[in-house]
Amino acid sequence: MGIIVQWIITTVAILVVAYIMPGVRVAGIGGALVAAAILGILNAIVRPILVILTLPITILTLGLFLFIINAFVFWIVGSIYSGLRVDSFGTALIASIIVSIVSFLLNFLFW
Repeated sequence: MGIIVQWIITTVAILVVAYIMPGVRVAGIGGALVAAAILGILNAIVRPILVILTLPITILTLGLFLFIINAFVFWIVGSIYSGLRVDSFGTALIASIIVSIVSFLLNFLFW
C-alpha cells in the first residue's frame, strides 16, 4: 500500500512541476503516472549506483552534488519517456528540486 501512495504522491509532484515550470511538459495524468513509475525505478536502481560512484565529489561539495544526481535522473526520465518532456538540464535541476519539495510536503501531510 505504501508504494502506491508514494507513486501517487510522485505523480502529483510531477504534475505540479509541469504546471509551474514552462520547460517541463507532461502528456496528461497517464503520462505523469508512467513518468513517476519510471522515476521511482531509476531512483531505486540507478541513483544508488551514481551516489556511490560520485561519493568523493559529494563529500567535497558537502552533499550538494546530490542535487545534480537527482536532476540527472529526472532528465533521463524525460529522455527515455516521450510522455515527459524536459527542455534542458537546468530545467531538470529546478524541476527535481520542486519534485523533492512537493513530495516531502505531501508525504508529511499523508503519513
